[in-house]
Amino acid sequence: MLLRFLLLLLAPPFANATDSWRSREIPTEGRIRKGNRLGNPLMLTEDGKLLSCAGMNLICFEKNGSFAWIIPLQYKCRSNLAPIADDRGKIYLVAEDRVLRINPSNIGRPESTVDVFFGENSTFRRSGEILGISISCLYASLFVAVRNRGLFALSLRGEQLLWSAGPLLYRFGYRQGCKKNTTDCFFNSAPVVDQCEGTIYVSNTEGQIYSLFIRSPHFRWIQDFSSIDRMMNIVPGNNGHLYLVFPRKATVMSLDVSTGTVSWQSNVGLLSSETIVPVVDSNGWLSIGSLDGFLYSFSPAGELRKHLQKNAEDSVIMSSPVLDCSGFAVYVSQTIMEEKSTRTTGNYTFVSALKPTSMVITLLAPATGTVYWSESYHGEMSSLLAKSDLHSFDMDESTFLSILSAKRIGSSLPCYTAGQRIAWTCSRPNEQSAPIDEGDEGAILVFLLFQLVMLLILAGTVRFCCNLWRKKKLQDHGLGRFLDKRRSLHSQRRTLSGMISQLEQEAAEGAANDEAIEQLGEIVRAKKGVERKLSTSYSLGCDRAGSGSRHGRSILPLYDGKGKSHSFHSTRRRESVTIFNTYSNTSSSSPSSVESRNGNSNCSSDSVMINEEEEEAGPSRRISEMEWNNGEGSSHTASGGRTFTSRSFQGNWSERSMRLKRRRTLSSTN
Repeated sequence: MLLRFLLLLLAPPFANATDSWRSREIPTEGRIRKGNRLGNPLMLTEDGKLLSCAGMNLICFEKNGSFAWIIPLQYKCRSNLAPIADDRGKIYLVAEDRVLRINPSNIGRPESTVDVFFGENSTFRRSGEILGISISCLYASLFVAVRNRGLFALSLRGEQLLWSAGPLLYRFGYRQGCKKNTTDCFFNSAPVVDQCEGTIYVSNTEGQIYSLFIRSPHFRWIQDFSSIDRMMNIVPGNNGHLYLVFPRKATVMSLDVSTGTVSWQSNVGLLSSETIVPVVDSNGWLSIGSLDGFLYSFSPAGELRKHLQKNAEDSVIMSSPVLDCSGFAVYVSQTIMEEKSTRTTGNYTFVSALKPTSMVITLLAPATGTVYWSESYHGEMSSLLAKSDLHSFDMDESTFLSILSAKRIGSSLPCYTAGQRIAWTCSRPNEQSAPIDEGDEGAILVFLLFQLVMLLILAGTVRFCCNLWRKKKLQDHGLGRFLDKRRSLHSQRRTLSGMISQLEQEAAEGAANDEAIEQLGEIVRAKKGVERKLSTSYSLGCDRAGSGSRHGRSILPLYDGKGKSHSFHSTRRRESVTIFNTYSNTSSSSPSSVESRNGNSNCSSDSVMINEEEEEAGPSRRISEMEWNNGEGSSHTASGGRTFTSRSFQGNWSERSMRLKRRRTLSSTN
């Protein structure tokens, strides 16, 4: 069975309390009945004060427990929801079905101290049970979760509704959230803000966790934990982790805030209530107390440490630990019982405890296990509060531990503000997983290399298939005919390339006649046609048109309808010869024309132009003598360049026969 009870040892002093505090000067009017219960407190670490609701009043206590001020609210506040404060000193709390805004700086002034910020009689007219509120000072936004209504984001500066969201969202034709139940699915938890990530977390009645961006109502991710339990408590780590507590299953779970995946999961001892929540210190350690008497502490990586083993056997921990204002230590209370027994039946564990005899309060650091202070009280615990105004109120253990933290009982650590503690946790490295062993680096490299090879093979296969099936020939004649035709074209190209190489060699040696030259031109054209087919209709993406001969320049007669030219390129010497033939109806000849490299000429009869390519270094080459069977050619040089001329030739041009004999003399110039 689960145990819940108040701090019984403090009850007698409260019953004998008097109303002597009313004679003191209080900044504003307030009436508090004797024995009022203090709600969950808010500790203001900036000035060491403590805020708490009691009935229809908001009370601020000094460090010594005396009243600082009391503000009547006109609405009964919710004691289970602690107040929150922004960076401008304004306080927000839930009273009935409203969110009240309190401005303590207006105490004693004509300006209003309390106004309704959300709910009836406010700018944001919404009704319904408020599940909880949270604040983001960085984004100046307040978030309110209303049962059966949704989540609302309100601006603290302009007092306007920024956005609202429900548990069900349709995006791009898909439904997000609520699984199969869309009619009875609602948010059922207070919104939780991760101050480092700028995200909000909230759960629904179907056991799902939502992650939303602060600036927009879009869901970042949704994770379903209904297989474990639909009842859960959400705790932000502000260190790259989000923690879930399943109190009925005694299970603690850590999620990665960016994806919502489970980082680690562990079981703890039986918890005292469904509302118990752990605390996360500035080192990132999560701590939660159990009825077995142990304090369970988890590192961000999931390492477990159990503290307070000395008194664990005869004690129970029924309340959540309270963080010290330093952020690195926690206050924990163990109630020593006269009799305690534990039994397990099936999947259930029962803890029975009778007659509390004393209480042990300990201040320790969960990350190191260092105990800074520990005291055992046997009924005289009221002496801590006897001389303060706090003795007039009932309180549970968590509230009492908060008072000790505000009074800095037993603490020698420096105190930091809430903003400093958040900045510290946000700057810590995210220990999501253990470091990789160095011995696994070789296996990882082999695995990555294997993946790279497989990706390359897959990319090549995809490209081959895309190029293959894109061809129309595959649709008309089938794959087999296409491949047979492609192999036949490749064979023809190899045969034509061999014939072209043989004729080029004969032409270079001067053994080729006119018929061979014409045959060479036809073969070149045939090869061009084969290559064109391979690069278009029968291509697989790896063929290139116009590859040319193996010598880099093909011998292809150029014909424009009036004349024909033959180009020769010598592989042994860097020179080329181009012969132009022009046909006429008469057999008369005309003088030859002179053409230079930088000039233009019009040819009405046959002429021979020889271009000489100079080497990168060494003497220049000249053609000093040319002999023709029908005449002799002469050459001469002129300043600024080389010009070669030839005599006009007599003969029957219709026969189109001419033989060329060349004799080259190499000369060098200084």
